[in-house]
Amino acid sequence: MTTRSRSRRLLLLGATVAAGAVAGMAYRRLADAGTADRSSGDDGLHALGWGDVVSRPDHRIVRTPDGAHLAVWDLEGDGPDAPVVVLPHCWGCSHEIWVPVARRLREQGHRVVLYDQRGHGTSTRGTAPLAVDTLAHDLSAVLEATDVRDAVLAGHSMGGMTIMSLATYRPEVLRDRAKATVLVATAAHDPRGQSVPQAARLAAALISSPVVTRSMRTTNGHRFVRGAFGVDPVRSHMVLTRDLFAACDPAVRGGWLAAMTEMNLLEGIASIDVPTTVMVGSRDTLTVPARAEAIASTIPGARLVTLEDRGHMLPLEDPEAVTDEIVRAVKG
Repeated sequence: MTTRSRSRRLLLLGATVAAGAVAGMAYRRLADAGTADRSSGDDGLHALGWGDVVSRPDHRIVRTPDGAHLAVWDLEGDGPDAPVVVLPHCWGCSHEIWVPVARRLREQGHRVVLYDQRGHGTSTRGTAPLAVDTLAHDLSAVLEATDVRDAVLAGHSMGGMTIMSLATYRPEVLRDRAKATVLVATAAHDPRGQSVPQAARLAAALISSPVVTRSMRTTNGHRFVRGAFGVDPVRSHMVLTRDLFAACDPAVRGGWLAAMTEMNLLEGIASIDVPTTVMVGSRDTLTVPARAEAIASTIPGARLVTLEDRGHMLPLEDPEAVTDEIVRAVKG
């Protein structure tokens, strides 16, 4: 394959990943999102919002040394000894991507900690570089501020990269704070970006363009994210994915894309010594099953769980399965 053709492929990958790997649940827009393409008891406002478990919670601010303000939601469990789950979210989204799973965990009595990654949602960007090691430092700050111990860390897409970055750059924090990890639809390295760096830069520039945002905000803009889902997606999920991604600062989108195309966390995750589960959808075209296999084969004793016909958006497509694996990790 020529450099030019590889560049075209990476540009397409950047546009697709940028749209799809960052899905989420916008509470205030759910009622206006449109009719689902299929019927499901889990697709309505009650299931996607907090429902009767807890009212929409207030957040606190964790300040980082570089001046970023990280918005954190710390939901109490059933008693002071409730098991703790921390849920870093995916690129271009917010903590809302985890609402269907967090709601189920709360129903079972877990304490749940969510936060918006820097530059996403309610969190500010700060002055630190948008680099993979920054993800580790931010997660460390959240864990310290919430005094989390013996927790299960479960991350989706860039959230999974956040946990793997913690293992690479702040391994002492992982040892002190976590009892297990669940890595959902994620990757530890991107050889395409490393082999064609100029194309990676072009892809980052493309996804930073206001043209992408304008295109996504059109009537049929939800089709831009179709590739992030597996078989028979719910239209409202795609619309909301589009909305949250379009609302994310284009410079933040491009900056994190560039960081992810340059990352290689394989050496760092080889030292993870807590039980780890790796989840992937068989139809995931963004962080493809081969990437999940690479993670599972690198982390000693890791389990690989493949969800048939699911795509990249597992917290939306199959929150029950994701919750089950997190609860299994909690029980050890």
